[in-house]
Parts: sequence; C-alpha cells; structure tokens
Amino acid sequence: MNMLPITAKELEYIADSLSNEDLLIKQCTAGALSCTNPQISQVLMHQAQVHQSQYQALLGCLQQHQSLAPTQPQG
Repeated sequence: MNMLPITAKELEYIADSLSNEDLLIKQCTAGALSCTNPQISQVLMHQAQVHQSQYQALLGCLQQHQSLAPTQPQG
C-alpha cells in the first residue's frame, strides 16, 4: 500500500479527534460510575469502550504514517 504523508491540516483534524474521543471516554466512564441505574451504567460503559476503540484506530493511523513524517522541521 502506497501512503502519502499526512498534511498539517489532516494532522490537526486527527489531533482534535483524539482529544474529543479522550473526553468522551472520560465522560462516559464517569457517568457510568456515578449512575445508579444498572442498564444506563452498562450502556455508558459500552460507549466508553466504543470511543476507546475509535481512539486506538486514530492512534494506529498516526503510527502507520510515522515513517513518512519529516525528520526535520519544514520551512
């Protein structure tokens, strides 16, 4: 598979997405732990796992492109 380097704009989008997924993981987990309804708590924990999976997918995307990243600052 022939990959092109990630553009600066794409990198910004991925960084924002990672930040958003991290926040959603924390919110879902906190909600699940503070919830007294077991069914709602279960749904929130499932959603935390979904967001964790999406976070890992984004991180994997960055790692796949790491070898294409410049080693020196671009001018």
